[in-house]
Amino acid sequence: MIAIENLTKIFRRDGRQTVVANKISAVFPTGESVALIGRNGAGKSTLLRIIAGTSLPTSGHVLSDGTVSWPVGYAGSFHPELTGAQNVRFVARIYGVESDALVDYVREFAELGHHYHQRFGTYSSGMRARLAMGASMGIDFDTYLVDEVTSVGDASFRQKSQQVFADRMRNSSAIFVSHSMGLLRQMCTMGMVLHNGQLDAFDDIEDAIKFHHELMGLAKEAEG
Repeated sequence: MIAIENLTKIFRRDGRQTVVANKISAVFPTGESVALIGRNGAGKSTLLRIIAGTSLPTSGHVLSDGTVSWPVGYAGSFHPELTGAQNVRFVARIYGVESDALVDYVREFAELGHHYHQRFGTYSSGMRARLAMGASMGIDFDTYLVDEVTSVGDASFRQKSQQVFADRMRNSSAIFVSHSMGLLRQMCTMGMVLHNGQLDAFDDIEDAIKFHHELMGLAKEAEG
């Protein structure tokens, strides 16, 4: 279970401020795969990073009674001067898992070939995401945070990623960000919609998608 309490996140730049979250509170239940839905720029990825602990809120708290992954596919914490394999070994030590086993798992999963033993700083964005997802999927977390990860790689790799993620969900929870409503329907049981700094929760994923579409329709009418 993950709970956010009176969470506020404000970005300030050039005398202007953008409110991503305005005193929001919500519970992401144990055993559920929750879709986090919102328009582009609503702050979904920011909220995911706050839950992961890689970004700090302006105020409020995030509470969890289990282990939480970093956003799957996010490679911002990997060291550019280390090889892919060395980065994975370092991650294994941080999370207390067997390093050789994780290195072997990611080698097979990420399909990086000889690049696996080259400096991470030379990787393309797709290669970085493959490495990061492999490291995430190779560790058993209570809750996985997923941010558009299934868009990485070719069709075969995307299919494999979805299958591995589905296998993990048999014993874990997830918070899932994607712009593909079809994928959210396939992977998630409930949904939360982030809009104008507020977060609305729905027990049924279809109700969440419907509410999101209504908000998008209202936004288009206002622009017109």
